[in-house]
Amino acid sequence: MSTVLITGANRGLGLEFCRQYAEDNWTVIACCRDLSKASALTQLAGQHDNIHLHALDIADFSQIDALSSKLSSIAIDVLLNNAGVYDDKSEHGFGQLDYQAWQHSMLINTLAPVKMTEVFLSHIKRGEQKLIVTISSLMGSLADNTSGGSILYRSSKAAVNAAMRSVSIDLKKEAIGVLIFHPGWVKTDMGGANAPTLPTESIAGMRQVIASFSLEQSGNFVQYDGKTMPW
Repeated sequence: MSTVLITGANRGLGLEFCRQYAEDNWTVIACCRDLSKASALTQLAGQHDNIHLHALDIADFSQIDALSSKLSSIAIDVLLNNAGVYDDKSEHGFGQLDYQAWQHSMLINTLAPVKMTEVFLSHIKRGEQKLIVTISSLMGSLADNTSGGSILYRSSKAAVNAAMRSVSIDLKKEAIGVLIFHPGWVKTDMGGANAPTLPTESIAGMRQVIASFSLEQSGNFVQYDGKTMPW
């Protein structure tokens, strides 16, 4: 049975990843900051004995280290860095930027996925598929940015794209792959009600790309349907 570790598993894309992988008989290590507030995830885990819940605040790197030690004997096929934040506020645009919020965006959206990758690398090496997946956004694309704004989110996603691209090069010699996803504009709490893509569609597409992944694709920035995205 294959194993996936998912951060930000309590809602939106993370929750749908958990549901689809569990229904496909994967072992799902589902992580979120506060399990006491994750009613949908807890309910889903109650329906699937192959979902294992772990409290994890990815902003606290000591918690990442502790979970890695706790799961030291586990082989991970796919590490799925899904957790993310959108800290931009209309009242804090350019000229009134909230630099503390910017630091938080960089911590969660950029540093934490790289930390997860470093700390769980030994688990991934023991897996069959040996794949690291990071959920980014087209808003991190420099070439696509024609509207400006969202400086905190855009910069943190551009940074994680660059970091994961470098990680893909560093790890390719060890036959470990890296994928960077634009999940589409998805109807979630973050994406909003006007988003055209349902979570079920986005996750099914990304899972298909993950399933057919080859090492030659490592470091690619792709949409949920496999289309290459501009850097």
